[in-house]
Amino acid sequence: MSTSYKTKKIVAKRSYQFLAVLLLILAGTLLFLPKNQKQEGISPELFVKNILSTERYIGPDVLADRMINEDPVLLLVDTRTFEEYQTFSLPNAINIPLTEIFSEELNPYLNQDIYDVVLFSNDNFTADQAWMLCNRMSYQRLYVLQGGINAWFETIIHPEAPAQTMSQEAFDLYSFRRAAGSYFGVANDTLEIEIKPTKATPVKKVVTKPKKKKRMPEGGC
Repeated sequence: MSTSYKTKKIVAKRSYQFLAVLLLILAGTLLFLPKNQKQEGISPELFVKNILSTERYIGPDVLADRMINEDPVLLLVDTRTFEEYQTFSLPNAINIPLTEIFSEELNPYLNQDIYDVVLFSNDNFTADQAWMLCNRMSYQRLYVLQGGINAWFETIIHPEAPAQTMSQEAFDLYSFRRAAGSYFGVANDTLEIEIKPTKATPVKKVVTKPKKKKRMPEGGC
């Protein structure tokens, strides 16, 4: 493993630690707000509990498997800027920038209970912020791609071969990752990895909230 790669891993780890501390500070302040200043949504206590949990994260291997099997309830949401989204994104992902998650047009994709929505960004940072804002408003079935696109590239696009002393399970996982990389259009057998950018066209998944039935008047003529 190269020194530069180790340095990047250390920097990434420190960034995640900083983010975790920042989220805890922000969440903790909610606990001490006067009741008349608390916004709608879940209680601050539950919000803090949710932030501390890691259940919102989905790993690249699990996501790749669900994508390959064309999971019908899976919806990928790229929370980066539109410019970043146009350059490269995961297949069939839609773009909902962090600044637009509450927009009237895009918010129904997040405030729903039909799909498993996986938020992602370059790392965890932007996607985690989007998840935090949505979770505060009690949105359901939202997840975050652990490590973001960076982890996706390292795990699925360019997996590291296991050492000969490693278990058969490690070799099976490596075989899966190479096969997944090929599925997503990556030439694993060459020294230079050829990435085929995906100009992700929004999938035709329409999320609409069920309309309340009109109450029939009692009695009659």
